[in-house]
Amino acid sequence: MKSIYLTGFMGAGKTTIGKALGEYLEMPVFDTDEEIEKIEKQTISEIFEQQGEAYFRACETRILGELSKDDAVITTGGGIICRDENRKLLKNQGIVIFLFASEEEISKRLERDETRPLLRGDKLERIGTLYQERLPIYKQAADYIIDTNGKGINEVVKEIVGCLNLQ
Repeated sequence: MKSIYLTGFMGAGKTTIGKALGEYLEMPVFDTDEEIEKIEKQTISEIFEQQGEAYFRACETRILGELSKDDAVITTGGGIICRDENRKLLKNQGIVIFLFASEEEISKRLERDETRPLLRGDKLERIGTLYQERLPIYKQAADYIIDTNGKGINEVVKEIVGCLNLQ
């Protein structure tokens, strides 16, 4: 089976859903952010602070290239779809599933999260701006769009499996 890439805005549930989906499908799960942290021996926040966003985005592209060879569930960072080359890698190497959550839902989930480097300062305004910028890109890059609003983990996993015709 091709790799399954979960995309979506920060706080959409990619990592949580990815782990459950991998377990259900008996496939290995890789998280691009975790893989970058292992290689760089720094947290994502530290990379942003010390090397900047452009360096981090280059790391994402490199990791995508390495992970695309595996049949796996791959959870991605929220901004991975911002680079054209990343979108091409995702589309060419696997099935892209956009985990949609409304801007309001994302804001609720991220309200108290201090670990997101792109949300420094006026969090709600920043979420709104990034969300509006990225939403059309997520939709355009996706093979399937799964609405996660108000749904539990198992319900979302079953929806994904249904899209993939793997019941």
